[in-house]
Amino acid sequence: MSIPRILIIAGSDSGGGAGIQADIKTVTMLGGHAMTAITAITAQNTLGVSAIHPVPTDMVIAQIDAVIRDIGVDAVKIGMIGSARTALAVAEKLGELPGAPMVFDPVMVSTSGATLADDATIAAFERLMDRATVVTPNLPELAALGDDPHALVAAHRCAVLVKGGHGEGAEVADRLYSVDPEDPPEIEWRDARIEGDSTHGTGCTLSSAIACGLAAEWDLPEAVARARRFVRIAMRDAAGLGRGHGPMAQQSVRLDLNMSFFEPMLNQVTVPAKELAASERFYRLLGLRQIVRAAPRYARFETEGGATFSVATDESYTGPVVYFECGDLDVTVAYLQQQGVAFEQEPRDQKWGWREARLRDPAGNAVCLYQAGEMRRFPPWRIDDDA
Repeated sequence: MSIPRILIIAGSDSGGGAGIQADIKTVTMLGGHAMTAITAITAQNTLGVSAIHPVPTDMVIAQIDAVIRDIGVDAVKIGMIGSARTALAVAEKLGELPGAPMVFDPVMVSTSGATLADDATIAAFERLMDRATVVTPNLPELAALGDDPHALVAAHRCAVLVKGGHGEGAEVADRLYSVDPEDPPEIEWRDARIEGDSTHGTGCTLSSAIACGLAAEWDLPEAVARARRFVRIAMRDAAGLGRGHGPMAQQSVRLDLNMSFFEPMLNQVTVPAKELAASERFYRLLGLRQIVRAAPRYARFETEGGATFSVATDESYTGPVVYFECGDLDVTVAYLQQQGVAFEQEPRDQKWGWREARLRDPAGNAVCLYQAGEMRRFPPWRIDDDA
């Protein structure tokens, strides 16, 4: 498959936390090629936005034209639009890309509270929603758009993903309202809220990750689910830069999401151990970061680059087990079974949050095909490396 080509129409963030910078990092980490049409230049950092300079509409359209004419576009992500005139012109120009999925993040206010869209620009969002595959408002943005996702779906024939990060409580709930009759009319995802101030760019990152998923031909619910995992992992590994709402760590989402349907990703190996404490000392001495300890049975380590490695004293581990993470485990297993591959265990949800299927290669080596996402490197029981 050729590399997904993602056109990003959004503003620039000098602090590197949101906007074009977050979009480029996200698309790159998800294996796509990021192209940009910058709509505004902002002077901002983790504490706030101090200046905004909209790019003239003609220049925005010229950037889009240049990309379309030469490189081509597989999906579009729209963020901060800059002005009402630019919004209307972009909506008209995107009519030249009828087959490309479009993700519209209706940016109105920055994480720090700065206004990024005036009333006229918000009114012009109507035209962009007419072009969109999915619109991704947070709760305040939804309120500005009428506060009724069902009405938006009906009026614009686009899906609506309502992001719940601005809500209260220990959990974050995101809800997708679908326009596709083949999808459930509503899908909700709930996860524990990740505490911390490294939330700058979450909306930009989510919408760009969805665009990557759609460009890779995942259906919308799966693209959203995978994008949410990307955002959560990037938040968990953030470095805490700046004195305000800091940037996420898109660069740290390594080997955590497989964007391919049929190409498994090698990212985990488990070997048998006789005495857990001795194995822990040995692998920590090698420089691995310990992230799980379940004495006296199991320990997991993280390596540079994001692969994980485990030792287990469980008698069921008589030799090494190689783990390949699949983009869609059930689809992969079904395909392999059609080719005559026998499985010792069909896909099964495990209590540690992984979904696994097990088999052996022709030499008898144990192989596990699985999906884990956030649970591989960031389970709730993750420990600090100095614990």
